[in-house]
This record gives sequence, structure tokens and C-alpha cells, in this order.
Amino acid sequence: MHYTGTIWRPPYEADSLILEATAGCTHRACKFCTLYDELPFKFKVSELPTMESDLLEAQAWFHDPLSKIETRLFGLPAPKHCRVFLAGANPFALKAKRLIEISDLIREYFPSCKTIGCFARVTDVASKTDDELAALREAGYTGLTIGIETGDDAALAFMNKGYAAQDIVAQCARLDAADIAYAFFYLAGISGKGRGIEGARLTTAACNQTRPSLIGANMLTIYKNSELYQEILDGNWEEETEIEKYQEIKALVEGLEIPVEFAMLGASNPVMLQGRLPEQRGQLLAALESIINDIGEYRLRSYRTNLRHL
Repeated sequence: MHYTGTIWRPPYEADSLILEATAGCTHRACKFCTLYDELPFKFKVSELPTMESDLLEAQAWFHDPLSKIETRLFGLPAPKHCRVFLAGANPFALKAKRLIEISDLIREYFPSCKTIGCFARVTDVASKTDDELAALREAGYTGLTIGIETGDDAALAFMNKGYAAQDIVAQCARLDAADIAYAFFYLAGISGKGRGIEGARLTTAACNQTRPSLIGANMLTIYKNSELYQEILDGNWEEETEIEKYQEIKALVEGLEIPVEFAMLGASNPVMLQGRLPEQRGQLLAALESIINDIGEYRLRSYRTNLRHL
């Protein structure tokens, strides 16, 4: 298999066939992000013959059916079939024509493959027409994972995300219209010291206008090679404490009014949680309160400072 650098995938794509379609990120300007610093280029597209070679190799060993969690999260059909997750920071940035060529190639080698997922930026959705989104859904693209990070416009602008909260709402409405399911990644701590709860409030205001299958919360971890670290040294931004981050997550869980799976499963989370809203809101809030009161800032901060890599 041809893989470039560290391969990132959502926790719930663990049973999917990981096929590299791109490497790097088309944006690569977020101040906090260091995920692709090891790559000597910004963004690269895999050649179709290379992907075909990987699919041929994968035929020899990949026979897993769609996992139960994917079926539940993205409303996918229960019959056994494989799912492919395209590797890369945002393969959905590719032109619709190329994405459909990839889906045709996947089906040639895996006729049982019914769904294809990948990471996507809000701007990747905006670059597609409504007809293209409909065609991509017909081609099997569903269960996108979108790192919205926050609905706090000030934080989005400071971090150079390249979109605003209203863009999240508008583009997700277009995904809904095309029947393309999607999950969100939220980044606790992105609003900065003293603004976490306000950031959570603004995020719930945006999320409550959308229909994500899952909201996965991760904790901001700042590395010295990030642009954000230099902003801290220059006195332009202050990091939230670990307790503030959990208070922010509590505000997020309290404010979400939509039916959605909530999860904290990535390595950036010292304690992993998962539950369904609104049914398990009470249990999630109790668990978060316990983390704040029983684990405390020192132990949580120790985890953060010793987290060498995400």
C-alpha cells in the first residue's frame, strides 16, 4: 500500500479500508495545526494507477463488513459490505469528476463497496455545485468528517480557518439536501483563555442548525513548531487551562439541542467518553463534572504536556 507520512483517520473508521487519495492539506494555514509538517509539500494527489495498485493489493486481505458504529452514525444500510475511507487531510477538495473516477475504480476492485468517506473542509463542500454533490452521493460518498473546530467567528478568523460559522451552517444544509451524512470535529480550547464557554455557546448555536451524525470533541494541544505557539510567545493569545476546556465541553453538551452522538475518543482527550444526546446528557455531564473535580488541573495538564504526538 502507498501511504505518505502519518495517516490520520477518525476513530470510527477503524474497520474501513484506508486508501490514500491525497496527501497533505489544501489549506495548511491553521495556526494550531502541525499534523502535516513532516511533508515537504503542501498537497499532493494520488495517481489513479497507484490507487489501482493499492486496491489490487487490498483485495488479498480486506474482507471486513461495514462496522456497526458506521451503520448507526451515518444511517447506512445493514447488509454486509465494505467501506473505503480516503486518506488525506481533505480529499473532498478534489474535483467531483476525479472523486467519481476514484469511486468507479474502487467498485471495479470491491463491487461490494457501497460507501466512501473522507475528511472534508467546509470550503470543499462550497466548491461543489448542488448537482455535483448529488452525483457524489450517488457515487457512494457519505459519512464525511468535517473539522469545523468551533462556531466562534473570532477564533475561526484568528486561527486562519478560512470560513465563518454561517458557512458551516450553509454548506451543511447543502449536504443535507444531497443526503450526504457528515460528522463534526470540535476543538476545545480554540477560543483561548476566558472565552471557552462563549466559544461553546456560539458552536451550539451553529450546530443546532445542522444535522451531524456525530460531534467528536478533541482537546487543543499546542506544539512548539506551530504558529500558535509563536502567537503565545508574542503575547497575542493565551491558552485555556485544562479545567476550562472541560467546562467548555460541559457547556457544549448542555447547549446541543439536536439528536446526535457525542464522543471524545481521540488521543488528545485524557479521558474518553461517548454517549447519545439528548438521552445520555445527564450521564455525560456527570462524567465531565467528575473529571473536573476528581482528576483536576495538575493531572490533566501532565497528560497534555507529555503528549508527544497526536
